[in-house]
Amino acid sequence: MSSFVVATPDAFAAASENLTGIGSAITQAHAAAAASTSQVLPAAEDEVSAAIARLFGGFGQEFQALSGQSALFHDQFVHALSSGGFAYAAGEAANSSPLQSLEKLVFSPVEDLTGRPLFGNGANGAAGTE
Repeated sequence: MSSFVVATPDAFAAASENLTGIGSAITQAHAAAAASTSQVLPAAEDEVSAAIARLFGGFGQEFQALSGQSALFHDQFVHALSSGGFAYAAGEAANSSPLQSLEKLVFSPVEDLTGRPLFGNGANGAAGTE
């Protein structure tokens, strides 16, 4: 069974850039909502209103804490994605180099001895040769 991987460093970079923009927009939205969700003013001067305001303020603070954790996870994910793209590109570069040196090692002596590559270069043979 064989598997095919299609990954290009450009795609990793584009995805990382898009995710960074999304993360920035979410962070800005959370910052804009922080004051109004974490410090809820009581609707009236009674105990019930104060208790409900504290309750909803607590939910807002919990939401802000969770959004901080999700922002950290998002940053780590974007970093892993961009690092994966760089690692893939480096692996491709490292794998192409040994093959090129092997090609020179195997095919170069034939070309040095005969003046022609081991495999045809697409040119017609000399006149009168079969």
